[in-house]
Amino acid sequence: MRFELIHEDKTTGARVGKLYTEHGVIDTPCFMPVGTKATVKGLSPEEVRATGAQILLSNTYHLYLRPGHELIERAGGLHKFMNWDGAILTDSGGFQVFSLSSLRKITEDGVEFNSFIDGSRHFFSPEKSMEVQRALGSDIVMAFDECTSPDIDHDKAAAAMERTLRWLDRCSKYKLKSHQTLFPIVQGNVFADLREESAKRTIPYCTCGVAIGGLSVGEPPETMYSMLDVLQPLLPKEQPHYLMGVGTADYIVEGVARGVDMFDCVLPTRIARNGTAMVREGFLTIRNAPYAEDFTPLDATCDCYACKGYTRAYIRHLIKSDEIMGGRLLSIHNVRFLERLAAEIRQAILEDRYDAFRKEFMAQYKG
Repeated sequence: MRFELIHEDKTTGARVGKLYTEHGVIDTPCFMPVGTKATVKGLSPEEVRATGAQILLSNTYHLYLRPGHELIERAGGLHKFMNWDGAILTDSGGFQVFSLSSLRKITEDGVEFNSFIDGSRHFFSPEKSMEVQRALGSDIVMAFDECTSPDIDHDKAAAAMERTLRWLDRCSKYKLKSHQTLFPIVQGNVFADLREESAKRTIPYCTCGVAIGGLSVGEPPETMYSMLDVLQPLLPKEQPHYLMGVGTADYIVEGVARGVDMFDCVLPTRIARNGTAMVREGFLTIRNAPYAEDFTPLDATCDCYACKGYTRAYIRHLIKSDEIMGGRLLSIHNVRFLERLAAEIRQAILEDRYDAFRKEFMAQYKG
């Protein structure tokens, strides 16, 4: 795996690059749709590919619990198992261990937790996370880290950061498959000094990419942007920077201005199933009454399957009738919306007009 930095905008930290993997080339900045359980919910791999997506994210925690990483390895690995020939990034399972289990015990060795499926007890160590991700065969493997909420104090955030760094060292010593690359994760919560410390001590472990974790978890947008401002001059320019768990258009546009190259989030498909479309102005709640007789597309400028063939009124009817097709159409549109946005961002950077693009976009976006 290697990263090629093609162009950097002259007035911001925005960059265009290419990430080369065994399963294809990824143009950055990019948005990664989330296929938590080896599927982007409701969509076929062909439909996901048609949106312009070049890389997917799958979840180590969920696939470990069901159907099991050993089974997926016997099936030929995650790419073959889910019939996706593009690149795949797997998260470490750390966020789910901390967020989905109310009964968990953190030690220096790892985390003991309850399965959200049947309550059974399990143990994840850095080595176990690497073992599972190695079996899955993803292209990008995430280091096992300790996630924290934005309301903890400095001392607790520092302790979690130190443990994450110790766990990173253990992850780095685990032998992955030849095509796999480990992305370390910078932590430090919302404290600038901890973010700086974490970045400086994480960078020696970066071989072809680095992730920024623990943001977009409830803190104000301005706080997230300030943490990205702290990190931007510290992260290696010759490697891609991945901001974990971010999937709203405004966060992506502002993140790119701060040197971020990769984003992921379940948001576009989750809100689609609840009847909400992503549009240039923010969010369009299609299930609302004003759209009952609206025979225009979701977005007249969009070239996705949903916008080319269906009206707001029809999609609203499907959502109100609990028809699966409604959520599928909105999911196709929302993922395509973010993939189109990423393509527009790349073009604006190449033309050295990203700052103007960002200002124009944010003036129109209402969230």
